[in-house]
Amino acid sequence: MHVKKGDKVMVITGKDKGKTGVVLAAFPKKDRVIVEGVNIVKKHSKPSQVNPQGGIINKEASIHVSNVMLLDPKSNEPTRVGYKDVNGKKVRVAVKSGEQIDK
Repeated sequence: MHVKKGDKVMVITGKDKGKTGVVLAAFPKKDRVIVEGVNIVKKHSKPSQVNPQGGIINKEASIHVSNVMLLDPKSNEPTRVGYKDVNGKKVRVAVKSGEQIDK
């Protein structure tokens, strides 16, 4: 998967197209990610010990990983992800600027 938890990404398709945010969680087996402030859904919850009031909660739902693009660390624009071998380690690289993503 080309994105990891903590990466800054931009949504490139769908109802939240153009929004940016940080990846909160990644699910590689399902090819999905949860991005901060993107794909907000309303969840109805019953009153419980944790939330005695109950009610409607807004939370982020997952989106497919193909709908997000990593932001270039140099120019802050969406870019594809390439891979390079640095000192025997596979490292992610921004295709636009050649900047190394994994430090």
